[in-house]
Amino acid sequence: VQLVESGGGLVQPGGSLRLSCAASGFTFSSYVMSWYRQAPGKEREAVATITTLSGSANYADSVKGRFTISRDNAKNTVYLQMNSLKPEDTAVYYCKANGVRRTYWGQGTQVTVSS
Repeated sequence: VQLVESGGGLVQPGGSLRLSCAASGFTFSSYVMSWYRQAPGKEREAVATITTLSGSANYADSVKGRFTISRDNAKNTVYLQMNSLKPEDTAVYYCKANGVRRTYWGQGTQVTVSS
């Protein structure tokens, strides 16, 4: 089983990034997918979640209207489009696969928002 995040980097405030999480080794379409983040000295927090079939999404209040989660079940990939980035969005971003019996995590990708 693998979850491989990519797309992180350094961006100026107000900028955009698109994170990707490529999954393998399990039935991706059967798993609820989430993005989490963890800033230095803080607990890991949920950012966005997308369901399996309907693709309904939920967001943390801090990112509503700025971030969009989506998934492509044909490509076994979940995305996080991040717009209007703020310095407080700086964190390591992780994707998580939530199954009935198992949960998988990726290794994380660093996002730094700074001028």
